[in-house]
This record gives sequence, structure tokens and C-alpha cells, in this order.
Amino acid sequence: MVGKKGGSKGMGAAEDAEEELARTPLQAIILADSFTTKFRPITLERPKVLLPLVNAPMIDYTLAWLESAGVEEVFVFCCAHSKQVIDYLDKSNWFGQPNFSVTTIESHNAISAGDALRLIYEQHVIRGDFILVSGDTVSNMSLSQALKEHKERRRKDSNAVMTMVIKQSKASPVTRQSRLGTEELFMVIDPETKQLLYYEDRGDNLKGYLSLDKALLTDNTSISLQNDKQDCYIDICSPEVLSLFTDNFDYQHLRRDFVKGLLVDDIMGYKIYTHEIHSSYAARIDNYRSYHTISKDIIQRWTYPLVPDVQFFGNSATKLERQGMYRAPEIKQSRSSKIGPFTVIGSGTSIGNNTEISNSVVGEGCSIGSNVTIEGCYIWHNVTIEDGCKLKHSIVCDGVTMKSGAALEPGVVLSFKVVIGRNFLVPAYSKVSLHQQPIRQDSDEELEYADNSSGITESPSVSGTLDLLNEEERPELHDSQEYEVGDGGVGFIWLVSEAGQEEEWRHSVAPIPVDKLVAIMQISNDEVDLPNEDGAFLPPSGELGPDSITNDSNEDAEDIRDDSVIFEREVEATFQRAVEEDVTDDHVILEVNSLRLSYNMASADCAGALFYSVMKLALDAPHDSPNELYKNVVSTVRKWKKLLKYYLPSIDEEIEVILKFEEMCLESAREYSPLFVQILHHLYDQDIIQEEAILDWASEKEGAEESDKVFVKQSEKFIQWLKEASEEEDED
Repeated sequence: MVGKKGGSKGMGAAEDAEEELARTPLQAIILADSFTTKFRPITLERPKVLLPLVNAPMIDYTLAWLESAGVEEVFVFCCAHSKQVIDYLDKSNWFGQPNFSVTTIESHNAISAGDALRLIYEQHVIRGDFILVSGDTVSNMSLSQALKEHKERRRKDSNAVMTMVIKQSKASPVTRQSRLGTEELFMVIDPETKQLLYYEDRGDNLKGYLSLDKALLTDNTSISLQNDKQDCYIDICSPEVLSLFTDNFDYQHLRRDFVKGLLVDDIMGYKIYTHEIHSSYAARIDNYRSYHTISKDIIQRWTYPLVPDVQFFGNSATKLERQGMYRAPEIKQSRSSKIGPFTVIGSGTSIGNNTEISNSVVGEGCSIGSNVTIEGCYIWHNVTIEDGCKLKHSIVCDGVTMKSGAALEPGVVLSFKVVIGRNFLVPAYSKVSLHQQPIRQDSDEELEYADNSSGITESPSVSGTLDLLNEEERPELHDSQEYEVGDGGVGFIWLVSEAGQEEEWRHSVAPIPVDKLVAIMQISNDEVDLPNEDGAFLPPSGELGPDSITNDSNEDAEDIRDDSVIFEREVEATFQRAVEEDVTDDHVILEVNSLRLSYNMASADCAGALFYSVMKLALDAPHDSPNELYKNVVSTVRKWKKLLKYYLPSIDEEIEVILKFEEMCLESAREYSPLFVQILHHLYDQDIIQEEAILDWASEKEGAEESDKVFVKQSEKFIQWLKEASEEEDED
């Protein structure tokens, strides 16, 4: 049924079709149900779109973006926990906004995205092209260019029914998953028209290789096979998309069924196109890892203006301080406590003596005791953490209590109102809930939790009142149950099957353990190249080799340059994640070595890329003068010295670092120019750059043009001092 709404619902009947189309407001459909079990047990009690994301529910980010992008009419489809979604929107400020209408459509029968779209089609509310997104989408992109391209294609070809938004995001060469925790994605795109010709998620392809239809080559003058793109799950659709779901009841999943179905259907001739964004942000929260990644992106302001210190509907604005730290004004913090970088502290929260919090989000109304350590965690609202607790890379939901001395190992999820007993250690990747684990595990195509007939409440549940649930949805009371979370604890630890253990650490908010990465690399080394079904050769990764693309030397040279640039960006992204998540040097070395093998780079390339990343980190840290910038460099180099030294096995690599520093001073980081000699001297003092490397660098510059000797001239006194010191050593 169609529920409450805000603003004006639609326009009057137009005199002709063209006028009607011109006056039709831009519409959007938000699927508030994720139709997945990946967020259990949390979503047994609250819909995913209402879960806190930094300092606002997920759906507020989606609505705020759509409003800013010019959407005038939004239909929010909700099924699981529909009353909670409708009540939240009813109490929020979204209803009644001028020029922005929000209408809810409720159903208790839909179990897939296909069912949802079929029901919306029956409501006859969509009157033109519309935006299709899920309620866990975070973006700041403008829709104008993508809409323009979509409408122009529609005018020329009525079969162009969808435009998918994509962006560059190369999967990790080790794990073969993106930074969002999603599987590596393979797409074939026409480079001229941007038409999507092939779509394959590595998770759906268990063969280990790709099988491409020869018709892709015979029917198209050129194709581009890409595995460095991220599907943003933002679709611009024509009204025919809804009717296609109605005509095909086997269409359930948007990508697995609908997109793939259209791509192989050569009878109707419907086409899907892509629109790639570059500088804008767009991503959806599909699992716990993407929740973590997108939270960090929000804190680091990639999603601006949807950031913690800018007020928008649903969020509680906080003040931005140094080193990416956000604090609400109404907090109580002990003088001896320490709040680290990239941390958000919500209003009404108190923090005790000698407590340390870093790279974490702490919600509103939390009570954190003394001598507590919180690292890389997401603490939601009204949480109590008593003295001496230790938490690493975990999610703690509303109303949880951790009694004194309790600890969470990485990857733990504590669902609503759980109590962890005194001195109890919750094992890594555990999920703890007031619900006992369901006997029957639903598939990812089914709802998180719909009603009492869903099969979930058949399992015994825990005592206690759950304010988040409706009266009829609360678990049964069992006073005699034995809990599994220590002395004074209340809750049950959900078991993970052996088959599901890999998914847990792949999709967790915690960094992937080093031993898991080593195991994956060993398996990858054992893979062999396989032919596809048509006899065409593709390696297990699905990437085309250089010989299969072109033999032209100029194009190869261009590819090498492109690879170098992409390699440097990948190393920088890897290093940035290490900084944010406090990853060990050994972990970073594994990742960089994998990138080196993937891009066929030398040790000198690794040294230059890592040095650039370290220096950029120092440059990005707050500073008001060259002296403060130099201090940033000293502290940053001290912390990452071991990592830098690992990739400097010989003089050649050290010279590459000096050349990279020159390049930075001239181009991307000119603020370092007046500090060149001072920093070079510091690198020498720290035994990162040896005397021989500096003298060889200066010697190589002797025959260069004057413009290339700027920093050699700046360093003349230092170089002369090194020469004299070297001569004295030779005499001795």
C-alpha cells in the first residue's frame, strides 16, 4: 500500500504527451530492504537503512543526496521492519519539504528486489525516467550529465532502457575483492558508445576463468574488458524497466537476473549503458567491510558536503578539529584521556581517565570508563563500557553493556542490548545477540526479518525488553537460559560454519589477517591458466595479456606509463588504509609485493611509490609553517622508517627516492621545495639514504640542464660536506 508522503505528489494531466513529459518531476525509487542476510544478527531487530553511519542513519545520506541532485519525488519501498522505517520518516524532517516529496510504499510479501519493483509498477506512480537506488547508498555525484546522456540515447534508441553508474576501483591483487569487500567485477564495455556488453561478478563465477561469447568480437568493432570498475548501484531507468520485471517473474536480483538477462536476450534488443564518474563519490553498503570503508571516507571528507561537521537532515553536526577528529560540544572528557585522529565522538558521551580512542566512531549518550582502549571500532548510541575494557575493530550496537575487564577481538559484532560479562574475551569475528541463532538459515535472497512467520522467532530468545522491536516482534522470555558471554553477561554467540569463516574475515570491519593473505597468495601461485569454452585463452584472473591486445610499441609504452601511474595510486591507497587501520608493516609489505607482481614493477618503483605516500601523509597533516611541516616529516619518517628501509636494498632504490622527492617538490608538493636540503639531511641522518646515493645523484646531474639542477644547487654545501667526510675516511 502507498503510505505517508510529504510535498506535492504529482502534476495535473498535460494537454499532450510531450508537455506531460517535460513537466514530469524527476523521480527516484529507494529500496529500503537490502534483501540480504549479511548484516545479521543486527537486522533481526532494526532495518539496515536505519543503522547509524558515522552520525546519521544510512537512509538520510541517500535522501540528502537525492534532494541535492535535483530529484523531486521519492518513493521508499519497505517491507522488513516497515513500521520502523515509516515511523522514522514520519518523525523526521523529510516529510513536508518544499519541492521534495517522500512517499512510502509498504509490502509484507516481497522477498526480492524483483518483487518490490513489480509491486511499484502496479501502483502506477512512476511516470517517466527514474533513479533506482538502495537505501544504503552514499554519494555526492551530480546526476545532470548522466541524465542528459541517458535521455539523448533514449531519443535515438528507445531500447536504451538503463544507464548504470560505475567508477574506477581496482580489486586487490591478493584477495580479488574491492576495498568495499565486494567481489572482483568483470565488465565488457563498448569504448565508443559505453554500452554494457558483459557483466560477471567473480563471486558468481566459480569456474575460475571467463567465457566470452565470440559474438562480442564479431558484432562489435572494438570492446574493452575491464576488471578495475566498481558498480555504484545507481541506475537511471526508463519506465520499461518496471514492466520488464512484471513480464519476467523469474527476475529477482537486479544484477544477477535482470542485467544478465537483458545482456543475453537478443530478441527484444534492450540495451544497458554505463556512465563513469571520476571526481565524485558513490558507493553502497553491502557488508560490514563496506560499512567500515564508507565510514572512513565520510570522516576523511570524500563525501563532502555529507560530512560530520555539515548539518543535513538526520545528522547531528559535530566540530571538526585537527587530524580529522570530530567532537560534539556536549561531551565530558577526562584530561588524561586521549582521542586519536579520524575519530568521531557524539554528544552526551563521557570518557574516563587514561582512556584511549583512535580511528573510531562513538555515538551519542555513551559512557566509557577509565583505562579503556578503543581502536578502529564503531560504538553506536547509549553504550556502556566499564573500566579496563579493550576493543579492537568491532561494531557495538545501541544499548550494549561491557562489564569491567571485558575485551573484543577484531571482527566482533555485538547486537542490540547485549551484556558482556566481566573479564570475558569475545573471540574474533564472533556475533553476539539476544536472539539465539536461527536453526534455519535464510538465503541472501530473503529478507532480514519480516514478521513472526519468517521462521526466525521459532528459535528460543533471550529475556529482556527490546525497545527497538514492536510488541509482537519481541523475543520470548526464557529466565532459565544459560548465556554464553561470561559472568553477568546476557547474550548468545552465533556459530560460524567452516564454509562461512572465510566470508567473515573478508567482510569484517577488521583488517584481513596476514596469515590469511599469505594463504591466499600461496593458492594463487598454484593456479594454472585455462582456456575458455570457445578455446579462447584467458588467465584465471580474467585479465587479457598484453599480446592479446596489441603489439604496437607506442601503445605498449603508453600502457606501461599508465600502469606506473595506477601502481603508484594503488600503493598510496594501500598505505593510506594502513595508516587508518593501524596495519602492521608486514601486512603492508605483503600488499605492496602483490601489487608489484600484478603490475610487473621493480623494487625501485615500490620505493618511490612508498616514499611519495609517506611524504604526502606528512604534508596532509595540519601545519601552519615550514617548521611545523618539517616536524611532521620527522615524526612520519620515524614511524614508517622500517617500511621505507625494506624497499631500499641498494643504492639504485635510494637514488629513485631522491628523484621522486625532486619530482614532488617541483610538481605535486611544492611546499617541500624550501625544505629539500633539510629533509634530505634528515633522511641521511636516519640511515634511509646513504652518502653514496646522494653523491651519485649529484654526479648524474652534472651534465643536466640548469632547470634540472635546482635542488642539487640548493644542496651544494651538504654535498660538499659529504665529499669531504668521504675523503677523510679514505685517508684514514
